[in-house]
Amino acid sequence: MKTFGAICLTLLLLAVLGSAIGVVWTRHESRVLFMEITRLQNQKDELGVEYGRLELEQATYAEPSRIDAEARGKLGMLNPRPQDIQLVRR
Repeated sequence: MKTFGAICLTLLLLAVLGSAIGVVWTRHESRVLFMEITRLQNQKDELGVEYGRLELEQATYAEPSRIDAEARGKLGMLNPRPQDIQLVRR
């Protein structure tokens, strides 16, 4: 009967140790995953700021007055003279 008690005690001790190791491992994994989610949230915030900046830049470049100025300055485009305008009917 003494050996049965010793075996039970040993099994319970192993179960407690296994459980403790499982708790430590789970907490470690939880911390690692929390750090990863925090890093990804920071990256998402940075990308959101960059996206907003790019939208503003795109809106600036798409302004008709800016397009007109670029066409006149870089491409040398001008408004056509009235005699150069032709009406095409289909």
